[in-house]
Amino acid sequence: MDQELETAIGIRIRKLRVEKGLTLDDLANASGVSRAMISRIERAEASPTASLLARVCAALGLSLSAFFADERQASPLARRHEQQVWRDPETGYLRRSVSPPATSSEVDIVDVEFPAGACVSFPPHTASHGMTQHVWVFEGEMEMTTGATVHHLLPGDCLFMPVGEGHVFRNPTGKPARYCVVLNRSTR
Repeated sequence: MDQELETAIGIRIRKLRVEKGLTLDDLANASGVSRAMISRIERAEASPTASLLARVCAALGLSLSAFFADERQASPLARRHEQQVWRDPETGYLRRSVSPPATSSEVDIVDVEFPAGACVSFPPHTASHGMTQHVWVFEGEMEMTTGATVHHLLPGDCLFMPVGEGHVFRNPTGKPARYCVVLNRSTR
């Protein structure tokens, strides 16, 4: 991950934590991530994995998309060159926030390039309960595990699932996959 983005992630986590009146211990307890790791991330001394960052975001009441949305003035248009891109340092998966940032929409759209053989696990988390997502595969194959159910997805397939119950994204093949996640942050 480039140092500029790593620093921005740390600054954003600290800012959100302070705005919510949370200590490092409070955020650690709410997210299940150690106080030491959160502190290292805030100081840009460590790169968070996708799973770890998702747990911290959920404890802060945000989706990954909302976390990565820049704080510019809302616009109904998000040009490709302006969309936030982040690479998971553990798996190498590339995540592009497609949705226009800072709008009032409860829906986030994310384009993901998922490497061959990669696997990312998102454990259950109460802060995400009620949120839902659609996973729509464009290229390659994905194996999605929700609870005890494993779904094998091929190009064109779309899976609807709750976010807070935990899930696993896995590419069981030797070729990269590309898919879209449409996340509904509403907990109604």
